[in-house]
Amino acid sequence: MNNRTRWLVVVLVLGVAGVLALWPRDVAPGPPPTSSRPTQDMAALRAQAQLRPCVPGAEGGVAVTCLGDGTRTALALKGPLLINFWATWCQPCQEELPVLDTYAKQPGAVPVVPVLVESREADGLELLARLGVRLPSVHDAADELRKQVKAPMTLPATYYVAADGQVRQITDPPYFTAPEQVEKAVR
Repeated sequence: MNNRTRWLVVVLVLGVAGVLALWPRDVAPGPPPTSSRPTQDMAALRAQAQLRPCVPGAEGGVAVTCLGDGTRTALALKGPLLINFWATWCQPCQEELPVLDTYAKQPGAVPVVPVLVESREADGLELLARLGVRLPSVHDAADELRKQVKAPMTLPATYYVAADGQVRQITDPPYFTAPEQVEKAVR
């Protein structure tokens, strides 16, 4: 076999391997897992996190899971409200969550709802407990709320919902490092 024939065989083998690697599979992806932990472990994590109760569901809202008790609820974009999308792997999110919690404790603060995305419920509960953040928080496993507000994939992403229903992303600062920044952003 000459050199040219060998290269032709190599190219054909690599081409077939590439086609097989990119060939669509018949398996449809399922919904992201909410948690792989047993129910009693989740109950213990919820007790440890000590989150404040979620606001009862609103008609016409997006279905999410309340991290505090695991119930399904609907979150409506009715303001004034501050929505913060975060994930457990996001370092700026970990710095911002305690700031939002401190802001929310101030008199006259706009209600703050952290929305866990791209992470498992159990991991979110563990992180909130470790950070000492007690805000009523929800898990948007299907990313429906993030799609509704057209939030970017970059995190954290914070949105202010005005009383008239107008939704605007807060980009200055990119994430909060002090409660005064939050107060200024919602004014």
